[in-house]
Amino acid sequence: MGEASVALAVTAALTFLLAGFVKGVVGMGLPTVAIGLLGLVMAPAEAAALLVVPSLVTNIWQLAAGPAFLPLVRRLWPMLLCFCIGTWAGAGGLNDGAATQASTLLGIALIAYALLGLSAKQFSVSSSAERWCSPLVGIATGLVAVTTGVFVVPAVPYLQALGLNKDDLVQALGLSFTVSTVALGSVLLAGGFFKPAVAVSSLLALAPAIAGMLAGQWVRSRVRAEQFRVCFFVGLLLLGAHLALRHAF
Repeated sequence: MGEASVALAVTAALTFLLAGFVKGVVGMGLPTVAIGLLGLVMAPAEAAALLVVPSLVTNIWQLAAGPAFLPLVRRLWPMLLCFCIGTWAGAGGLNDGAATQASTLLGIALIAYALLGLSAKQFSVSSSAERWCSPLVGIATGLVAVTTGVFVVPAVPYLQALGLNKDDLVQALGLSFTVSTVALGSVLLAGGFFKPAVAVSSLLALAPAIAGMLAGQWVRSRVRAEQFRVCFFVGLLLLGAHLALRHAF
């Protein structure tokens, strides 16, 4: 293994350790942090392929911890189904020629997510609006995910606007991210990005991701979540600005 390969492996391990830590503290952020940082050294589609196993396992873990699985499935199934449809419909965004554009779009998505997270604005969705919002949010999130590898915009702000209690929200995020990971993984597999060697690397990335998540859960009980949340979103804002602008000059 050459020096460049070793450096890339170390970078990936540290990235998943940090991403898992963030997820352990705030309940989300593993794909956002991992794709954002790995997007500095590889195409978003390659980074997304490395994310498949750590994301799937940690999200199933988060999903299984809540008490309202079936009620959430009954409520959110239109969004989840349309997420899959949007992901498969946008599969063309994974081609190599779109790597630069995808990196820029990833930066824009991170900036939008960070600004939403830092704002004091609280959104709410009525039960009547939910019926038509859910499919639209699913389609939009799928299209963003297949292009950038990040499946938080607009799904996460939308779930936060549904007025779910804390435990149900955490489980709803786990459910959304699990379905998102499966849909994106199927597109990556069909597109030839999730090859056996990549699958092995993705499996190896699970160890630092889980270690980081356990550390984050330990820290979550000892620090103010609001302080960490602000630092998290400021960091995403800076990272997104770098990704969005680095090809402009």
